[in-house]
Amino acid sequence: MQARRAARELAFILFSQFDKKITNYSKNDLENIILKSVRILTSNASDELKTSVGALIDMKNRIDDYEAEHEINLKRPLGATNLPVPIPMTSDMSGRINEMIDIAEKALLALEIAEFTTLESQSEVKDYAIKIAELFQKNHDEIDQLIQKYSKGWDIDRLVKMDKDILRIAIVELLYIKDAPMKVVVDEALELAKKYSTDDSSSFINGILAKVIVDNGLN
Repeated sequence: MQARRAARELAFILFSQFDKKITNYSKNDLENIILKSVRILTSNASDELKTSVGALIDMKNRIDDYEAEHEINLKRPLGATNLPVPIPMTSDMSGRINEMIDIAEKALLALEIAEFTTLESQSEVKDYAIKIAELFQKNHDEIDQLIQKYSKGWDIDRLVKMDKDILRIAIVELLYIKDAPMKVVVDEALELAKKYSTDDSSSFINGILAKVIVDNGLN
């Protein structure tokens, strides 16, 4: 995983932990919230891996039962070792496999972010996440006004908070940091939306960011 990608996700988790006005947080507060966020990530990763292992055990048991109850093995003498039998790849089994893959990928991603954040040589992850937060603190009124302007009449207070936070992070990078490729910023904002928000969020966020890019001459 690239450090910047880890930093964006960490910034998103950081934003989700805010429980008071953004400008009230000191840098020390932000660092403490990041530590809390990393602990949440590792705890969630552990839970998800346990879920994945449980699902794998369940599937193994189902496969063993299927093999034992297959007509080929039912005709064999008692005590004889079961013969391997073909397993139909049903939609149910495919769905379970996809679910386990998704859980495992999320768990691995969470652990990678935690590793990036805690390694001294990768302090740029924490520093970049804090930089995003501090720049939003300084420019939060302007950024939220942009989101309100491009939200086609939606009240910003009624927007899904996850969508607002993803937009805030991307707009900070596009307008105030300016050293990441525009396409990367947008693509990774959409990835965060797919992972954390609703089904309609990606198109909504893409539309807002496209207007920010055009109106600010970034294209």
